[in-house]
Formats: sequence, C-alpha cells, structure tokens
Amino acid sequence: METVQISARIDPILKRAVETYCRANGVVMNHFIQEALIDRLEELEDIDDLKRIRHEPTRPLTEVLAELELDGDL
Repeated sequence: METVQISARIDPILKRAVETYCRANGVVMNHFIQEALIDRLEELEDIDDLKRIRHEPTRPLTEVLAELELDGDL
C-alpha cells in the first residue's frame, strides 16, 4: 500500500503518552495513529447509520413474533 505523510499539531503531553504506549507495547507509532484514524472514521459511519435507523418505521413485537411463528422460526 502506498503511503503519504500528514502533519498535525497535538498537545505535547498527548504525544508523549502515545510514544510511551507504543514503546511499552512494541507498536510502531505510524501504525497506531493509522489504526486510530480508521477506528474514528468507522465510529462516525456507525453514528450516521444509527441516525438513519432511528427514523425507520418500527413494528410491534407481537407482530414480529407472530410472523416468526408462522415461518416456523420460533
């Protein structure tokens, strides 16, 4: 995979904490930061999905249970 460099200004205490964690756990800092960014993007996508799902119509539980009984799944 091709990589590119990015730059960001962060609090020095945060940088030391990341460095300390990476050293203690044998993790390459680039990998740690890349995984953190991926995790955050996935969380944001999940939040968007939840917002969309909240507006979907719902059905009463009794209706769902009756349907499952008819299909033999219950």
